[in-house]
Amino acid sequence: MKKCIFAGTFDPFTVGHADTVKKSLALFDEVVIAVAVNHEKKCMFSPAERAEMIKSVFEGESRVRVLIWEGIIADLLTLEKTPFYVRGIRNARDYEYETEAFYASRDFSMEMIPVYLPAEREVSYVSSTLVRNCIAFEKPYARYVPAAVLSYIRGQHVRKTN
Repeated sequence: MKKCIFAGTFDPFTVGHADTVKKSLALFDEVVIAVAVNHEKKCMFSPAERAEMIKSVFEGESRVRVLIWEGIIADLLTLEKTPFYVRGIRNARDYEYETEAFYASRDFSMEMIPVYLPAEREVSYVSSTLVRNCIAFEKPYARYVPAAVLSYIRGQHVRKTN
């Protein structure tokens, strides 16, 4: 069985992230989505909320597993017994960043095999930062997130304002 890891902060999970998972499912038997805990970032949603959103997107898809990970990805790859680390690439900046991160990770895992999946043109500009800014400034963002994520965020917003 071929398995891959797709990790990120996913704050929140976007249509671009969903597209990367869809492409990963065409290549792998199982996709493990790791919600990364990054203490350097100030996130809008907690790791548990982000994981819940992603699980709702892939409800009914048995080949997708979501977990929360606090640590380096090389350790998660070892734990999950897979060398395949999927990265969604939107542009040249993403490619350069991911390639630098890959070379740095080689110190911890010589077995890591990065799998770069290019974003589709229509989602190549979508980022979690764009979505958070839209939320903060009360601008429309429905087309940037999967329907399940939109429902979750709208439900959370209602609960927080009441």
